[in-house]
Amino acid sequence: MTAAALILEDTLTRLVLRPDLGGSIANWSLRNSGLPLLRHADRTALEAATPRRLGCFPLLPWSNRIDQGGFANPDAWLDLTPNSDDPYPIHGTAWQQAWSVVEQSRQQVLLRLDSEEPFAYSAEQRIHLDGGRLSIELQVTHRAAAPAWYGLGLHPYFPRTANTQLHAPAAGVWQGVGAALPSELTPLPSGWDFHGLQRLPAERVDHAFSGWNGQCRIHQPDLGYDLDCSASHCAYYLLFTPPGQGFFCIEPVSHPINAHHLPGRPGLRLLTAGQTARLNWHMACRLLD
Repeated sequence: MTAAALILEDTLTRLVLRPDLGGSIANWSLRNSGLPLLRHADRTALEAATPRRLGCFPLLPWSNRIDQGGFANPDAWLDLTPNSDDPYPIHGTAWQQAWSVVEQSRQQVLLRLDSEEPFAYSAEQRIHLDGGRLSIELQVTHRAAAPAWYGLGLHPYFPRTANTQLHAPAAGVWQGVGAALPSELTPLPSGWDFHGLQRLPAERVDHAFSGWNGQCRIHQPDLGYDLDCSASHCAYYLLFTPPGQGFFCIEPVSHPINAHHLPGRPGLRLLTAGQTARLNWHMACRLLD
């Protein structure tokens, strides 16, 4: 355990938080068995010192990739450069900065970030445990004089076993030439319809699903629990299923990939100075008989 790590506990679960690594959750697990509720970050993952090896991190002031080297705000074009090994700017800037601890108790912590990149904003995460239920309240307030387009999201990583199943109803999926920058909203392909519990696709999925009601269930019979999840202030989720890996992601987000360059900028919000956008995400663990 590093000096930068914070611990939250309730009657059922234990959470390890890394404010210094993008305000990330490193691990969330069952107290009695140690079984992971989010993908387990072992010592090697922790030493890599990147949120992408941990359990969950915030996405601000946008989610996923942006094309064309930036995007147009009302007053001017905003230049962006790639900020990782991905060829596109990805996941905003909050995940690559240290957050400050404002409040802390045994079951709750409030984190804050004051950022100047790519424009001035302030963000808060309130992370709360209660009886096996993890709640994350994420909000961002625009501080720059000129207005800017915003999107929010969270990037949780979940364990994937041979029998992991997902229930996450959606109306359509954004697709295009390759998964990196989808451009068209299409009906759900066969095997990608999660209106009922269904096993995850064997192929790689890295797409935004639209028309989501914010409800999600992750069935983990091999680990002995279900996670009943709910999101507010977003109508999209990102599903990421890398083949051959022991994890998958279902990410509550306010907008699809590359929304800054899609017609109508779906899901984005134009904020002026002092205006705030929010996203809430709850994951409740229910042990199976």
